[in-house]
Amino acid sequence: MFKKLQVTFNFLIIFLISISISKAEIIKPNSKIKPSEVVKIQLLGLQKNNDGFEDSGIEQTWNFAHPNNKKATGPLDKFKRMIKGNNYQMMINHISHTITEIRGNDNMVQFEVIILDNKKIYHKFNWQVEKYIEDGPLKDCWLTTMVSSPVSLGSSI
Repeated sequence: MFKKLQVTFNFLIIFLISISISKAEIIKPNSKIKPSEVVKIQLLGLQKNNDGFEDSGIEQTWNFAHPNNKKATGPLDKFKRMIKGNNYQMMINHISHTITEIRGNDNMVQFEVIILDNKKIYHKFNWQVEKYIEDGPLKDCWLTTMVSSPVSLGSSI
């Protein structure tokens, strides 16, 4: 009985450590991350959405959402439902993406993002990041303030 309890306890500890390690892989915003890197971090997360743990890519994307954007999209669970909905689900587990800077200044940068989804259809998005200027842990971090609805560019075939 004690041996069985010990094995169960060891399994539980290993399980909790693995969750902790997986969660630690989520990149947190910091002022050294450039605007294009923010978009790349988010897209790579969505491309490999379930690597580490379920919806890790969506959570990664959420971490770089501007607080005002988070107010509009709701808490993380609501954000997950939105990303998995019709407008943005093509981002999840997509094949490839390109990021092109369109315009920007010291506080805001806009990008054109083209995604090839897992059905081999191209989609174009406008993606905007802004520097957070208020005091606190996010001060001077670049965060996503807007992602447009997709524009289908057709099949790659």
